[in-house]
Amino acid sequence: MSWLRDDLEVPERAQLPTGHHMRGIRESDVDIDFPAVMSVREKLWAKYGEAWGWPPETMSYEQDKKDLKHHEDEIAARETFNYAVLNEHESALFGCVYIDPAYDESHAGADAVASWWAVDPQLEAALDEFVPRWLEDVWGFRAVKFWP
Repeated sequence: MSWLRDDLEVPERAQLPTGHHMRGIRESDVDIDFPAVMSVREKLWAKYGEAWGWPPETMSYEQDKKDLKHHEDEIAARETFNYAVLNEHESALFGCVYIDPAYDESHAGADAVASWWAVDPQLEAALDEFVPRWLEDVWGFRAVKFWP
C-alpha cells in the first residue's frame, strides 16, 4: 500500500510568496546545490547529522551528485520527495524541502514526515509558514510530523 493517495498529482512546482519557487531536485542541480549545502554545512549537520549522517564535513561534489541522483530516482518512484528552493532563473539554490513517509513508530498516526532548510533565516521563516499549509492544501495530508 502506498503512503500517497492513488489520485494524488504530485506537484511539480510550487511558487513561494518570496518570489522563489520549489521543484523536485535533480542530479543536474549539483552545481547550485553543492555550494548552498556547504555554505551552511554546520547548520545542516546540527539538524540532520545524527539521523542522516549528512552532510559530512568532507562531502565531495561527486558525492553530492550521487545523492541528488538518488533523490531524483526516489521522486520518480513516488517514494520520497526533495524539493529544491530556487530563484526565478534557477541559477541559485537556497534550500530544500523533504517529504517522506512516516517511517517508524515515533511517527505513528502521521501521513508524512517533513523537514526543510534554507541558507537565509528570512527564507526559512517563509518556508515555516508556507510548507505546512501546502502539505495540507495541495498534498491532502492531515497529520504531518515536522522533523526535527
